[in-house]
Amino acid sequence: MTCRDVCGLNVSDRCDFIRTNPDCRSEGGYINYLEELFCRFPPSLLPLAITLDAFWLLYLFLILGVTAAKFFCPNLSAISTLLKLSHNVAGVTFLAFGNGAPDIFSALVAFSDPRTAGLALGALFGAGVLVTTVVAGGIAILRPFTAASRPFLRDIVFYMVAVFLTFTALYLGRVTLAWALGYLGLYVFYVVTVVVCTWIYRWQRRRSLVYSMPATPEMLSDCEAEPVSSNSYDYGEEYRPLLFYQETTAQILVQALNPLDYRKWRNKSASWRALKVFKLPVEFLLLLTVPVVDPDKEDGNWKRPLNCLHLVISPLVLALTLQSGVYGFYEIGGLLPVWAVVVIAGTALAAVTFFATSNSEPPRFHWLFAFLGFLTSALWINAAATEVVNILRSLGVVFRLSNTVLGLTLLAWGNSIGDAFSDFTLARQGYPRMAFSACFGGIILNILVGVGLGCLLQISRSHTEVKLEPDGLLVWVLAGALGLSLVCSLVSVPLQCFQLDKVYGLCLLLFYVSFLVVALLTEFGVIRLKSV
Repeated sequence: MTCRDVCGLNVSDRCDFIRTNPDCRSEGGYINYLEELFCRFPPSLLPLAITLDAFWLLYLFLILGVTAAKFFCPNLSAISTLLKLSHNVAGVTFLAFGNGAPDIFSALVAFSDPRTAGLALGALFGAGVLVTTVVAGGIAILRPFTAASRPFLRDIVFYMVAVFLTFTALYLGRVTLAWALGYLGLYVFYVVTVVVCTWIYRWQRRRSLVYSMPATPEMLSDCEAEPVSSNSYDYGEEYRPLLFYQETTAQILVQALNPLDYRKWRNKSASWRALKVFKLPVEFLLLLTVPVVDPDKEDGNWKRPLNCLHLVISPLVLALTLQSGVYGFYEIGGLLPVWAVVVIAGTALAAVTFFATSNSEPPRFHWLFAFLGFLTSALWINAAATEVVNILRSLGVVFRLSNTVLGLTLLAWGNSIGDAFSDFTLARQGYPRMAFSACFGGIILNILVGVGLGCLLQISRSHTEVKLEPDGLLVWVLAGALGLSLVCSLVSVPLQCFQLDKVYGLCLLLFYVSFLVVALLTEFGVIRLKSV
């Protein structure tokens, strides 16, 4: 019997079934949600337990968004600046990875367990359909514009190839080592194409003397719009005195750990304040554990007491979140656990750093904190993504829903809503072309790196290949809908001379609603293949 059969058993037998059935065990994470639902809560309170898990799921999506936007992306931006990467290379590598971190880490976690591989495919395909229809259509409705022809055709062709590779892998039912490397190789080829395309355009523009004309937002490169740089959240802009005075170490620490800007608080709406209240615990915890380097600031966001504290806490977080703390609690020689050794070493390093540096001037090695912040925020995202996948799997067991439908709905919506609002904001500000380009650039990274790296990690764990077991007809409906939306855009947009108006946007929204109806009807058995 599979784990989904638990709801068909007697109430008294469900807990023992969950604890003894191997199919109900979770490979990672800190909470066993199935055991919580069926063992820790009495049967009469099962609706309450489900409701609590649903609220926790929403809060986990909030954690993913805050971590990626305010800690992961700024450190990636700092690393790309330190490595002196061009805007185009950084935009399709580091910054794209930062924006797609929740999707990618969710896919990596889901592919680590064959039982949840359908969740990853549903999320990646579902996010693809959502972004290429709802988000792209919303941009066209908010701000009709003329799309950049060459970037649009380049991105949509690459994405169609990625979808075709995934469709073929589903048909074959497996992903081999060569196939996984092919995904990553295609992404590298995409990055090279973007760089070469941008260089050729700039060379042509210099020859035609177009560079002498004043640039406007919509006159950016016809080949690649400059991506928006991700600036770190400035937590230090509190009330400053009129007269300069030297802040004490304690004051610097208190201000650095304060996630609330009182001036912004007074000027914001009640809804913003309510959301901020929910964010405060997460932001405080992340400020305490994740260093952020900002090259745009004169001091690089150097906070001596807090950064020294990071040398102790950040490695501890790494040890306790890697593989859900399995390595952190491993005892070295049967004497000390790894986390204790990390704390001792981190304390010694923090003490040396504290006495060898000053509050006013960052040390030469301050740039290393960007890499420490990158690793720590990445593992926070991975830990939250693991819990998201486990909750969705438990909800699928309770409601007898396939992993694919959970992926294309809850997981895809949760991971994509932040990018959707960002793109809509860009469109309202007069940058619809940039927002439209971001739609395709991000999902190309998500599917190629999400599937390629996820399967590669699974293969590296002594597996010769990754088995893909589609959840019936629904996966093919999902893949077909994504392919159909891409083909329609590839045909209709050039026919409109790349003029994207409100009619085009409404058609995309109607397409997504129709797809969602068909997908749900397929999930509940209303639409099914007739057996011959």
